[in-house]
Amino acid sequence: MQILVHYILSLCITLVSSFPQVQLHRTTLVGTDITELGLDFFGGIPYAEPPLGSLRLQPPVLKLNLDGGFFNATSFGLSCLQLGSSVPISEDCLTINIFRLLTVFARRTFGGGFESGSAAAFNASAIVAQSVIRGTPIIYVNFNYRLGPLGFPQGAEAASRGILNLAIKDQLAALEWVQKNIGAFGGDKDKVTVFGESAGSIMTSILFLHPSISKLARAAIFESGSASTSLTFNAERRQNAWNNFVEGVPSCDSFVGTPFTVDCLQSVNSSDVFEGLLLTETEATEEFPFDPTLDGVSGVFPNLPSQLLPQGQFARLPFIAGTNLDEGTLFCPPELNYTNDLLSEMLNANFSPPTVPQNILNELLALYPDDPSAGSPYNTGNETFGLAPLYKKCAALTGDLMFDSQRRHWIQTASDAGVKVFGYRFTQRLSTVPAELGVPHGSEVPFVYGALGSLNQTASANALSIMMIDYWVSFATSLDPNDGHGTSRPTWPQYTPSRQVLMQLDGDNLTVIPDNYSKEKIDFIISEGAVFRHRHR
Repeated sequence: MQILVHYILSLCITLVSSFPQVQLHRTTLVGTDITELGLDFFGGIPYAEPPLGSLRLQPPVLKLNLDGGFFNATSFGLSCLQLGSSVPISEDCLTINIFRLLTVFARRTFGGGFESGSAAAFNASAIVAQSVIRGTPIIYVNFNYRLGPLGFPQGAEAASRGILNLAIKDQLAALEWVQKNIGAFGGDKDKVTVFGESAGSIMTSILFLHPSISKLARAAIFESGSASTSLTFNAERRQNAWNNFVEGVPSCDSFVGTPFTVDCLQSVNSSDVFEGLLLTETEATEEFPFDPTLDGVSGVFPNLPSQLLPQGQFARLPFIAGTNLDEGTLFCPPELNYTNDLLSEMLNANFSPPTVPQNILNELLALYPDDPSAGSPYNTGNETFGLAPLYKKCAALTGDLMFDSQRRHWIQTASDAGVKVFGYRFTQRLSTVPAELGVPHGSEVPFVYGALGSLNQTASANALSIMMIDYWVSFATSLDPNDGHGTSRPTWPQYTPSRQVLMQLDGDNLTVIPDNYSKEKIDFIISEGAVFRHRHR
């Protein structure tokens, strides 16, 4: 997750050495500077106690005070335990990172399907540097949260012990840390904007189902993810995924099926836990087995969003929400030979139990033509890229079902309630992305981070990146993307019941468009929310 904190210009500190320093309670944090951009960086700061031993598979324990007189904060902390990481990993990973204006004291939740990712992959130097140039400096904070079965335990035992959605509780702990400590870095705890992409956006959206989030943030930016984007069930539904994980942990396999798996897991070392992750990957029967889980009225995810939203159970805080043109392409494996029967089987498997009624499946599939020219990636005609012709049907359906329908339902509900909201559709294709993916999930991220340099993009794409940073920073500092600072850019209209419009983010055609694409399809999906896990029957 990311957080943008409005900068307090009047606060400064005298450096006592060649490295930037901050006094945090009784500890002096020693950071490093990014001289060429005029920024300070403080990284790897623990915001919670290490979730090891008896604290493994438990809610985070907030850590406000550090041990010792000095703390080396010159680099990112280790990434949380995950498979396939190219950087060092550890269970002792609940750390926070801060970028700010150099020598004068001036946040994001990352994606990764809840199973991978690291705060270190999101370098916000360009965002903070541009915020300074435009005269509205911000502090950027990001953090690590627990992943996979350690962050999202599943099954009856986890539910009975009250240890579901631990990663979302990590996020809450990080936000609490910001409230307690950001002032020491020159930030204003009353002007926190949270933003996230994919899993990070989903997690943040879930927090926005609680009006109490207003104590920790005043606004949000949701990139490609709403509370219902992940398939939401009770913890018991993914009991097999939890059993596979425990079975792979040496010395704990004999506890599978008992109510004592957590006790055993708390007694082993991290390398044993990692063995469990390996078996989880090889035995997985679904792409994302460790997702946010419904956890009851006193939990962080008390009910399906479409049950809560009509009741007014959500935060009335300003936000930006958007999706990319071809959200579904990454979620349709290109090697499959797609047929309508296969698509029907996939839908039923993902959204059961209960079994999806056949008439609903038939009606949904009939809304998406078998004609490749109507599928995703959009605007590619009859081209099938050497893949099964119905690959593009799968991608169009998946994008609407998981992302676009939920973004539209969320933003319309909020605007109807008088919330100040803005919507976007990102349509800028990266030349380095394979043609069969179009403008896929996650492709807006390098634009937001000003990280197009190595991608050899067009002048219009680079200009779009600068304008997107300006829109994002403007919203964080003024609750409106149109503050008049920075680059000259089109006015982004507020989304209202009488004017439901989006900003089309495209370097060659940056313009306002009506939010009515795929209307018949999305209206049907929203109307059948009980079937598609968006609300109860």
